[in-house]
Order: sequence, then C-alpha cells, then structure tokens
Amino acid sequence: MAQFDRYAGEYQSVLDDSVGSGAYFAAVKAAAAAALLGHGFAGRLLDYGCGVGLLAGALLDRLPQATLVGFDVSQPCLDGIAEPLRSRAAWTSDKAKLGGDFAAIVVSNVLHHVAVAERDSLLADLASRLAPGGRLLVFEHNPANPATRWVVAHCAFDDDAVLLWPRQTTGRLRSAGLQGVQVRYLGFVPPALGRWLPLERHLRQVPLGAQYLAWGRRP
Repeated sequence: MAQFDRYAGEYQSVLDDSVGSGAYFAAVKAAAAAALLGHGFAGRLLDYGCGVGLLAGALLDRLPQATLVGFDVSQPCLDGIAEPLRSRAAWTSDKAKLGGDFAAIVVSNVLHHVAVAERDSLLADLASRLAPGGRLLVFEHNPANPATRWVVAHCAFDDDAVLLWPRQTTGRLRSAGLQGVQVRYLGFVPPALGRWLPLERHLRQVPLGAQYLAWGRRP
C-alpha cells in the first residue's frame, strides 16, 4: 500500500513511461472484459485494485449500464480520481464496505503484488462476493513475453512483483471454486501500431501476448 500511496499523484505518468500509454492498454482490457460479459451488461461490477480509475473509466465507457464499485487499498489513489469519473461509480478503500452479489469482478494486474501465500485466500474471498453465475476476471502480466518482463523490471512500482504463469492463475481460480475456467491472451499490438489492434482477436490462443485474461464463473 505504501508504495502506491507514494506514486498516487504520478501513477499514470509512471505507467505511461513504462508501457507507452496506460490508457491504451486499459482500453484493450476493457474491450476484452466487455466481449466476455456482453456489451449490454447491466449488473454490479467490482474493479478490485482500481488505482486511480484508469481501467474503471474504460470499463464504464464499454459497459455504461454497469453499476461500478472501485476498491483500492490506497486512499490517496482514490482521492486523485476526478470528475466526471468520480460521480460515475462508488469508491472505497474499506473492504468491509464492499458487500457481495457482484455480477462480475475484475482484478487487473493486482495478484502479482499480493504475497504468494495470500493469493488463494484473496481469490476465494472475491469468489464468495460473486452472485450465482457471476464471473471473476483476472488480468495479469504474461511471464512468457520478454517485453513484459523488461517493463516489469523497470517499472518503479513493480519492485515487489512476482509474476504468475497462466496455469498458476487458472489453477487458483479452480481452487476458489469457480467453474468453466478459461484463459485468453492480449496485448500483442503496442500503442504505436494501434491501427492493427483488430488483429488481436485472431491471436487469443497464442500464449505470447503481453497480458492474459483468466476467468471463471461461480456456480
């Protein structure tokens, strides 16, 4: 928490320095989430580890009927969320206030900051907050991608990162009691080549994308 408090005021600029455009990759992930949930999704949606709201804003652009709750352990990050995004969702750093009955929970690039011994308990807790049939979506860095490894090694707030291989993430989702667990890959096209982004839909099963999305459904 302390390291993200420290970077709260410059989170996006640090991220942009690392990956070229944090907003671009947030949009890519939001598109992947919307494709999975359906563009008419209108349920409760939790962005767990929302930071300064970069992905949350992109999710609401794709899923405008969703009722979004953003959670982050860093209150300074939440305090930096400006209008109009601030009014479009509920924000909290108090886990006790989250409740449950979420139709979907998104956990984007959070698990690699969580101590290895605590990952199963976190996913089990999030799975328990899903409504029946709700889905837990986990975006993570792909250790198989050399560019991803370089970015993580040089990102100021990734000093504590311990990356997860896709099979580790899918295994943890199954251990949390989720069904229909699957994985797809994304992040093949960098911001400078954004016009080629539509090609990514043909590469979803190629395990070399910079990111991957693993998901499962609560019975």
